[in-house]
Amino acid sequence: MNEEYDVIVLGTGLTECILSGIMSVNGKKVLHMDRNSYYGGESASITPLEDLYKRFKIPGTPPESMGRGRDWNVDLIPKFLMANGQLVKMLLLTEVTRYIDFKVIEGSFVYKGGKIYKVPSTEAEALSSGLMGIFEKRRFRKLLVYITTFDENDPKTLEGVDPKKTTMRDVYKKFDLGQDVIDFTGHALALYRTDDYLDQPCLESINRIKLYSDSLARYGKSPYLYPLYGLGELPQGFARLSAIYGGTYMLNKPIEEIVFENGRVVGVKSEGEVARCKQLICDPSYMPDRVTKVGQVIRVICILNHPIKNTNDANSCQIIIPQNQVNRKSDIYVCMISSAHNVAAQGKYIAIVSTTVETSDPEREIKPALDLLEPMEQKFVSISDMYAPTDLGTESQVFLSRTYDATTHFETTCDDIKDIYKRMMGSEFDFEEMKRKKCDIFGEDQ
Repeated sequence: MNEEYDVIVLGTGLTECILSGIMSVNGKKVLHMDRNSYYGGESASITPLEDLYKRFKIPGTPPESMGRGRDWNVDLIPKFLMANGQLVKMLLLTEVTRYIDFKVIEGSFVYKGGKIYKVPSTEAEALSSGLMGIFEKRRFRKLLVYITTFDENDPKTLEGVDPKKTTMRDVYKKFDLGQDVIDFTGHALALYRTDDYLDQPCLESINRIKLYSDSLARYGKSPYLYPLYGLGELPQGFARLSAIYGGTYMLNKPIEEIVFENGRVVGVKSEGEVARCKQLICDPSYMPDRVTKVGQVIRVICILNHPIKNTNDANSCQIIIPQNQVNRKSDIYVCMISSAHNVAAQGKYIAIVSTTVETSDPEREIKPALDLLEPMEQKFVSISDMYAPTDLGTESQVFLSRTYDATTHFETTCDDIKDIYKRMMGSEFDFEEMKRKKCDIFGEDQ
């Protein structure tokens, strides 16, 4: 413990584990500690089921009908991976995919007027979808074709749109799309949580819709992937990567003090010993005085003994409830997985509802989502504060991650990882550079 490290990482949440892996591959000497006895921090998967009951202070033990407690791995934070998104690129690049098996999520659905509809994922589905009238379908198809061929560097594909100036609202106008189509395009394809994007330049929205269709093109059913045995597998996979490159891991380590000299971090004290470092990465719970509260998220884990109605009995799906449909500012999400993913007992389903809290009665806010899941056998409600760092680390060399938000994919988490990387290293995170570094160590054939 009384050693000198380049980087010390506190907390084994996904953000911390990925950064720990990247820093180790970059040749840094890394020490990674967590006060908990398990991996994952806020983004852990809880097993056995008895532990989930204890964690949420639900009296008694799970009923017999829940099957064996060990068959459950319940995520505290529900998220899927975009098949062509940044996290999958990081997984492939670092070969963490060696340790984890993924399954495609069976369908993506969107809520409209109290019912749920499959998000059209192909032109054929778009033309047969109950979400739009016949003329709307043609206009929507034209938008999709436009986005597919869109290339910001080729003026011929832009049709008079300036990617950095024209707003997305104007792009929708150009194709004469109605409010319902705008709702599901912005929220179920571009995956925005609010409508703020409408008045911003359209380039990011177009790239998000492209990401959705590229991800979808990889596997066909939906653009989302999910790891067998739950999301807790992800931080552990990156922890293994870090260990292969010489990173040191210690769980169950109480953190007594973060040591500073002249305003700069120099080490971490645990059980009377000080490990010295040049830089420190940690989640907000380790340095509450250097973060600010930026909102709250409510998440409700629901155990069901049936698939969700109107999803063609899918054993996994996502449902997005656009904010306009329920008079809110931000969307409500439902992620559903089941025994098919080795996270629940046979014949059981886990649906997790999440959204950004907007009122003083968060449980009432998510009622439209809970109504879709009835009847349910048990629910576990959590309301978590979201934090962002007030210290960017330039002086102190302390780099804090942001709390996981209500989105149901990892793109915002990856943005945070790239942002921390840039602040630590002074340069942009470069996927290609990482690839070269790995080849230097392992040789080309690995």
